[in-house]
Order: sequence, then C-alpha cells, then structure tokens
Amino acid sequence: MEKQFKSGFVTLVGRPNVGKSTLMNQLIGQKIAITSKKPQTTRNRIQTIYTGEQGQIVFVDTPGIHKAKNRLGNYMVRTAKSTFKEVDVILWLVEVTTFIGATERQIASELSDADVPVILVINKTDTAGPEEILQAIDTYRKVMDFDEIVPVSALKGDNTDDLIQTILKYLPYGPMLYDEDTVTDQPERQIVAELIREKALHALNEEVPHGIAVVIEQMKKRPGKSRITDIDATIICEKASHKGIIIGKGGDMLKKIGSNARFEIEKLLGGRVNLKLWVKVKKDWRDSEFLLKNYGYREHE
Repeated sequence: MEKQFKSGFVTLVGRPNVGKSTLMNQLIGQKIAITSKKPQTTRNRIQTIYTGEQGQIVFVDTPGIHKAKNRLGNYMVRTAKSTFKEVDVILWLVEVTTFIGATERQIASELSDADVPVILVINKTDTAGPEEILQAIDTYRKVMDFDEIVPVSALKGDNTDDLIQTILKYLPYGPMLYDEDTVTDQPERQIVAELIREKALHALNEEVPHGIAVVIEQMKKRPGKSRITDIDATIICEKASHKGIIIGKGGDMLKKIGSNARFEIEKLLGGRVNLKLWVKVKKDWRDSEFLLKNYGYREHE
C-alpha cells in the first residue's frame, strides 16, 4: 500500500466568494470552513484532510485575494499568497464566466511563477448550461497554461470525485501525513468561533459583518456531565451603532445568532452546548496589529 499511496498539500485560491470553503467542505464530506454569500468570509488558513484508499490530500483553504483596505485585509492577502510556495498542487477556483476581471488577472500573474501544477476549477456549473461552461473553459485557456481544467458544482457535489482523482494524479507518493480519521488540524475553539461568526454573517446586514471577530473566552465540559459543554464567547465589533444592531431589539438578533450557532456547534461536538454571547466594541480593531494578533490573526510561521 505504501508504494502506491500518495499524499501532499493542495491550496485553494481565488477571489472572494467563488466557493472555496464550500468546495473544501464538499470534498472532505464535513463542515469545517464557514461559508457565506458575503465576501472575505475566510480569514485564516484552514487545513482539512481528505483520506481515501489511493491517498491523503491536505487542503489549505485561504482567504480570497482582493484589494486590501486595512491591516486585516493585508494579512488575508499575504496569507493566501504564502501558500503558493508551500504546496504540491494549486487549485484556482473561478466561476462560469467569459469575463476576466482585474483580480483574476492579478491571480494569474501570481500563479504564472508557481513551480507546481495549477488546476483550474470552474465552479458553480449548476448555474450554467453546457455551452456557457465550454465558453468559460475556452476563455480561461487563453489566460495561462493550466495543467488541468475541471468544471464542478461545489454546492451540488457534481464532478467532485473527478477533481479528487485529478489532484491525486499530481501528488507525490508518500505515507499518510495525518491519522485516517483526522479531518482538520484546527483547534475546536477556533472552529467554534468561526461557526458563531458564520451565523452572524448570515443574520446581519452588509456593513457590520466585515467589522466583527469572535473570541472564545471559555469552553469547557461541565463537571460530571461530559456531554454538556459551556461556552462563553464575545462578538467584537468596531462601532457602538454596530453593537446595537448585533444585539437587536430586546436582544432578538443576538438570540438568533446564538441559537443558530448552537445548532452547528452541537453537531460538531456531538453533545449539548450552553452558549453565552456578549458583544464588545473595539474601535478600528482591523487596523490594530496588537488586536489582530489577539484575535488569532497571526502570520503563518
């Protein structure tokens, strides 16, 4: 088995909101990365692990590459680009389109210097017809020389098995890097914080979500009741007016966020969860190096 087994690292890159986290969750068959229709949902590198009979793929999900407007944005773009030199294969996710925007051209320019195979993944094929998909393939073929082009629907799971086989083709032979039942190297606390942030992204209006972070103050099993976990978490926002929106009339919005998050966290932890949420204002935290590090946005060593 060892001789035939393959293992390696694969990064997913692309502009915000093309479905990188949705695809990664689909490929590993479990929700680890948070997803949202709002751009810049993923802020940190997230590693998840697919293990099959032929090999093990460690996926590195990265923030979308975009024009940064603050320190957090700069951190996110550096995080995405830092993976290019550390992996065996790069997946570039795009949508079914014949329009190549400035961000796509920037990504193509960055990837043209990559010394590893680049696979173009055309996502959201469930929203387009065969002719549109063929036109998108033809358009992107002219942008750069890809090793493979694979159309998929991350949402529906269409053609994702073929994508796994295509990735394995380019990985080196080698042993398992993680135990076969490991699906992520993320600490549970970090996943829980991200799930709370996801529910806030879904519930709140356009302006507030970019300005929030979630900090887990405490997370522990209840003594004598190992299937109950007490979690205290704080939602950090940038303005007092945002705090009011997050709490909502009579605390309704905060209750909604908490209730939706608890449902996902209980699925993750496999037991009951007592979740308490608070909201704090930290003005301009996205431009504070100290607060960024405090909230878990540290440069990858």
